[in-house]
Amino acid sequence: MLLERYYDDTLAQASYLIGCEQTREAIIIDPNRDAHAYVVAAAARRMRIRYVTETHIHADFLSGSRELAREARAKLLLSGHGGADWSYGYAADANAQLLRDGDTLMVGKVRLHVWHTPGHTPEHLAFLITDTAIGDRPMGMVTGDFLFVGDVGRPDLLEKAAKIAGSMETAARQLFQSLRRLSSLPDYLQIWPGHGAGSACGKALGAVPQSTLGYERLYNPALQHATEEAFVAWVLADQPEPPPYFAEMKRRNRDGDLEWRGGDGNSWMTAKDLESAIADKVQVIDVRSATDFARNHLPGTINIPESKSFTTYAGTVLRYDRPIVMMVKSPDQALRIRRQLAMIGMDLVGWSSVELMNELKHHVRPLPLIEAGALSERIAANGSVALRVIDVRGRSEWNHGHLPKATHIYLGDLAADLVELNRDEPIVVHCQTGTRSSIAASLLTARGFTNVTNFAGGVDAWQKAGLPLIDDA
Repeated sequence: MLLERYYDDTLAQASYLIGCEQTREAIIIDPNRDAHAYVVAAAARRMRIRYVTETHIHADFLSGSRELAREARAKLLLSGHGGADWSYGYAADANAQLLRDGDTLMVGKVRLHVWHTPGHTPEHLAFLITDTAIGDRPMGMVTGDFLFVGDVGRPDLLEKAAKIAGSMETAARQLFQSLRRLSSLPDYLQIWPGHGAGSACGKALGAVPQSTLGYERLYNPALQHATEEAFVAWVLADQPEPPPYFAEMKRRNRDGDLEWRGGDGNSWMTAKDLESAIADKVQVIDVRSATDFARNHLPGTINIPESKSFTTYAGTVLRYDRPIVMMVKSPDQALRIRRQLAMIGMDLVGWSSVELMNELKHHVRPLPLIEAGALSERIAANGSVALRVIDVRGRSEWNHGHLPKATHIYLGDLAADLVELNRDEPIVVHCQTGTRSSIAASLLTARGFTNVTNFAGGVDAWQKAGLPLIDDA
């Protein structure tokens, strides 16, 4: 048996190739939108992709299963569970074979036993893998978003992202029952999860790429609860806000709506083009660091620094119904950014170089920054000078300690809550370290707010300065 893991750092997402070295047949599990990459990978191993499948309807990236099956001329396999409200709407059109609990699939000498593991989503599947060329006992399980290293898939996404009211407690109870099924499996079983640290599909995923069921039984907090009630209370507590783009991914992955919405992303823009785009309220994204953006930037642009979290932040603040242009340092960076946005179904209409700011110097300006001591003094003097301090972190972060007199507005809700803010009042935004607050400050200035300052050090700098936090925990 051959097993290869393909990991996308920007999504914290894993896909798997499982193949039989005797028959040279393979199955790809949970491919992302870069479908051709799997064809190339299989060819490099002299494998023919016979099947393509996925563990569930994903929320955090656009699935490549349908495109990969078509390109590789492979059979598409999808979950047959989920019921009328949450099942694959395009399965019949794609001539997909539906998988159900207890089904068995042979890929050469490799056997995949299908488990229905609802909880994270109603249709979720896991695949128990046995290399029958060696023995009749399973060696591992591809768990998708059912069981992670150190965590489990969050059961609240259908309610919070897909807006299916009242579903998360039921899902949490289903997840508990799915986990109980693992009691029949041996400690040595390897666990191959769908995500790693940094994914928003759980609340505390481990950074180790795989584990064993025995180790998870010892140390995974999700497997320490003896009763369903205790598990439900634990798993629903302190879940982070799902990025707003999750709702769009859920819909498109369920319905098969994979239309390419933008241009080819290769359009080079002149300084005049860039100026017009900003005037037309196009989403113009500056991917430099928060420090560089604060030093000088074009008003009307949004700062989303390139990092491992770029995709999440882009999906948190960008809209699908408006075109996107990127300001980058090089063509190579443009290609990286284009791919990352494509992973969540956002397609560029063009890109420009940050060097164009030299031709638009009459527009360029800095973003004011403030340090912890100065901010503390301004907060203390707030009786004479109005000051709005906005914390754009998640709710659980806020609950575990926040600045005095601050207002909490999650970054993903900021655009919707602008109507509640005075565009002329002094505003200071902050997060934990400064990246999210730079995004927030740029959003505010792009929407016409005239007196915005970034507390670049965030809560970390506040605590290092020995200043107290308000603890709501």
